[in-house]
Amino acid sequence: MATNRLLPRLAGGFAMMVLGASGAAAHHGWSWAESEQMELRGTVREVRIGPPHPTLRVETADNGVWTVELGNPSQTQRAGFAEGSAKVGDSITAIGNRAREGDEKRMKAVRLRTADRIYDIYPERIRGN
Repeated sequence: MATNRLLPRLAGGFAMMVLGASGAAAHHGWSWAESEQMELRGTVREVRIGPPHPTLRVETADNGVWTVELGNPSQTQRAGFAEGSAKVGDSITAIGNRAREGDEKRMKAVRLRTADRIYDIYPERIRGN
């Protein structure tokens, strides 16, 4: 009798785990981004350090506000980028891969440049210099 009640719960839990894993796989990785890299220059409007990825909101002169995703928090910190590395109002240049969806203003940064420092978030993915 107890087994009959346990099986539906186990099946439901397994289904949630599979669905959650597929959602995480869709978000993480690079499949959502174009293979070509671009350069984005603008002014920092927001900085968020924390899981799943630190992000910057960057306002460009002619293309609106972009979301710039960095690596996971520990990877981003290993690159030297931490709380206070960029502040609202700072000029920043990001090199990375933009979202495949043409109307989505989002990119995954491989390198960030502030006025006085370069942060190589994904050094193995940087193309050119």
